[in-house]
Amino acid sequence: MSESADNKSDVSPVRVIGCGAIAREILAVCEANGLAHIDLTCLPAQWHLYPDRIAPGVRTAIKEARDEGFDRIYVAYADCGTGGLLDRVCEEEGVERIAGPHCYSFFAGNDTFSEWDEDVDAFFLTDFLARQFEAFIIEPLGLKKHPELRDMYFGNYRKLIYLSQKEDPELQEKAQKAAEILGLEYEYRFTGYGDLKSALVTA
Repeated sequence: MSESADNKSDVSPVRVIGCGAIAREILAVCEANGLAHIDLTCLPAQWHLYPDRIAPGVRTAIKEARDEGFDRIYVAYADCGTGGLLDRVCEEEGVERIAGPHCYSFFAGNDTFSEWDEDVDAFFLTDFLARQFEAFIIEPLGLKKHPELRDMYFGNYRKLIYLSQKEDPELQEKAQKAAEILGLEYEYRFTGYGDLKSALVTA
């Protein structure tokens, strides 16, 4: 797993099992770095609302990849709320996953994120969540029907930090609006793809 990004034509295919919430970002990294050997399959982004589905879903996807003839498999999921169950699956199946507790961490860079002690009271958005704020935050929490619940859910947060993968003014506007809806201070930080890029380039 040490091939350079500019010499991938003779590399055997890799099945990347990814979270649907980062599908755009995985494809963008692959295109920008010529990673034509990566064969991407994504599990439902909605599983972030049901993290108990992630580990068994990944195990099933690994079996399907092997049935399809893939010898090399990589998991593009952080722990994502599985409480270590995803790591257990990866260990038992002999595959690697991208390091980190969640996508906020690996987009920022895991080392960088671990130093953000002052952000313990921050609520984070990525490009995906800025784009899908209503579907993944407002609707599941019932805030459209019951806006009075907002402070119950978000009263302990001080600010919303938008960690952007692309510098997109439209998404910045959406993220700022999300902060207003939640009654939080707004902060913008451009991260790019962080550790996702290095993980895929060496997969």
